[in-house]
Amino acid sequence: MRNYIFKRILLIPLTLLGILTINFVIVQFAPGGPVEHTLAKFQGMNVSATGKLASAGAELAKSSRYQGAQGVPEDMVKELEKQFGFDKPAYQRFGKMLLDYARFDFGKSFYQDKTVARLIWERMPVSISLGFWSTLIIYLVAIPLGIKKAVLDGSRFDIWTSFAVILGSAIPVFLFAVFLIVFFAGGTYLQWFPLHGLTSDNWDSLSCFGKIKDYFWHITLPVTAMVIGGFASLTMLTKNSFLDEINKQYVMTARAKGLSENRILYGHVFRNAMLIVIAGFPSLLIKMLFTGSLLIEVIFSLNGIGLLGYEAIMTRDYPVIFGTMYIFALLGLVLKLISDITYSLIDPRISFERI
Repeated sequence: MRNYIFKRILLIPLTLLGILTINFVIVQFAPGGPVEHTLAKFQGMNVSATGKLASAGAELAKSSRYQGAQGVPEDMVKELEKQFGFDKPAYQRFGKMLLDYARFDFGKSFYQDKTVARLIWERMPVSISLGFWSTLIIYLVAIPLGIKKAVLDGSRFDIWTSFAVILGSAIPVFLFAVFLIVFFAGGTYLQWFPLHGLTSDNWDSLSCFGKIKDYFWHITLPVTAMVIGGFASLTMLTKNSFLDEINKQYVMTARAKGLSENRILYGHVFRNAMLIVIAGFPSLLIKMLFTGSLLIEVIFSLNGIGLLGYEAIMTRDYPVIFGTMYIFALLGLVLKLISDITYSLIDPRISFERI
């Protein structure tokens, strides 16, 4: 196992290098870069999500390779290129980026007077809060529910809970979020919970208990929306995994020996059935931390990493885009390694030495 862990750790830098290389090449050919975005603002024009200028009748300046450069002094264009680092060849920019990223120096945002590391650090508590509590509650609800459904397969309990699971998987997360706002955050009916932010304005003046209460008061609705939208797949995965194990020969043999159902279920079936559930933990956590929380952050006005990455893509803030992507990839690789180690701890029969 030590050799496997060592190999995986060595592969992490190579994987990150491949991810950065592919995305850097793609960015070089993507329309609507930061220079064009700034030129569009200078000329009072709008930039769409794809970066194309929405200016009727605007023509490309023959002397410039940038859209929207018509009527702009060439000196200004060159100054913008220097400001954003595009005055150097692509290979030099890529090499500098690799050296900086090796030291976890992600540079400075094009449009915010802050470093990328500081922006990520400021937004991290929101994403971690949403991701941690959502993942924890999903596992605490889905695993017992999935086991119960497997044991009572075909019963009324299984049928009614299946209806709730199907409903949770069919309705998008943002609709649950809107529903919660309308009914519980002053949208139309009750006003039990705040509509935006992770803490109240008087956070600093609250007592320790008051801060804890205020924190959970703010995250209740966002976490609830994410849990409702995320527990369905894990519940069915747990149920199907346990059903598959319950119907195997070793379970029949254990029953024939007179072992109790609880001992069979939690002493034999649980260890084997939980392997596939554990395998899905890294992807679920990454989804809850970043991609899954994007709409929730927008709807509840929570400044997390998902919203930061989305805003960076819209404005072509390349340092923020690459910085957040680098963090996402690194966390994903580390969590995948942790998942494999957990595999081996739960079932010693599994060995990764030959991989």
